Amino acid sequence: MNKTGLQLRMAVVGSVLFGLYLVAAWFISMAFGVNWLYVLVPGIVLLPAVQYKLGKFMAVRTSGAKDMPEDHPRYRRVHQMTESLSRDMKMDKPRLMVAEMGVPNAFATGRKGSGVVVVSTELMQILDDDELEGVVAHELAHLKNRDTIMMTLGQSIATIVGYAVFFVVQAVGEDNPGSIVFAWVASMIANFLVMLLVMAISRYREYVADDTARQYIGNGEPLARALEKISGSAEGRESRIDDSGVNALCIFNADRSMLQQVFSTHPPTEKRIEALRS
Repeated sequence: MNKTGLQLRMAVVGSVLFGLYLVAAWFISMAFGVNWLYVLVPGIVLLPAVQYKLGKFMAVRTSGAKDMPEDHPRYRRVHQMTESLSRDMKMDKPRLMVAEMGVPNAFATGRKGSGVVVVSTELMQILDDDELEGVVAHELAHLKNRDTIMMTLGQSIATIVGYAVFFVVQAVGEDNPGSIVFAWVASMIANFLVMLLVMAISRYREYVADDTARQYIGNGEPLARALEKISGSAEGRESRIDDSGVNALCIFNADRSMLQQVFSTHPPTEKRIEALRS
């Protein structure tokens, strides 16, 4: 997938999401008889802010991550490559943490200037330095591109759309005793459909993070090899993290059936490797 096509797809999906949000905000304002701006502004600012703060805290807590000591011989090289890459990307060095995840993996959460990068001990055991640098560059790219904020905003839109559908369906069938049940089911379906778009954006952003990492480490080969090793090593091993929100942040999610890939936050690994080597 070329970069122009990728950016075009992201722009289309993002525009559809924002359009859905505007419609949802209008419906909610009509249901409560208030100015639609009173719905639009909190939905864009307050709800994402709360979800962002809570999501960042829960990601670190759920993974059991601990601060990575800079003076420890085992971690000194990770700090050095992170500092060098951060300087090249013109961003502050994020807080580095380490966790035992059961599988080789890594994830970033937060934003540029206030980010956290968590690396698993299993990942550092199997990767060479240049491959580990590729993974770190990928995670820094997510922070640089503000991917966590974008995904949080998408989840907020899904929540608002779900509420809008609930209120509309309930208002239409207010004389029907079962209207609340119908409204709840319709709300869940609407939320699910919007999340499909959000997950599509997530898959696109993985390609973008891979491409950004490739630019800063010089070529895509080290990251491609890292993904091959991570994928191979993860087979037959069980992740200690069962939180879907944290798994969505990780550099690797196991490839599954075609149907499951439609609902995945990550594109197939072989396609990412092919793009890095093309």
